[in-house]
Amino acid sequence: MSDAPQLVVAVDRVRCIGSGLCARTAPADLVLSPDGRAAPARPATEGSAELTEAAEMCPVEAITVRDAATGELIAPAW
Repeated sequence: MSDAPQLVVAVDRVRCIGSGLCARTAPADLVLSPDGRAAPARPATEGSAELTEAAEMCPVEAITVRDAATGELIAPAW
């Protein structure tokens, strides 16, 4: 078992415009649903630089990455 912090990824599906940038940037953590909107690939992840980048580059700020234990916002940095 890894000591890496577990992160929770959330996508505001109302806000998401389905640009696909996130799924191309962090395909291990974000996917496009059949309706074309982003969704987390799994409930929790160890995260990656790609995941942080995907949350930061979302054109409508629909993606948030939080520390599962504390709720601290990891990305995007507002």
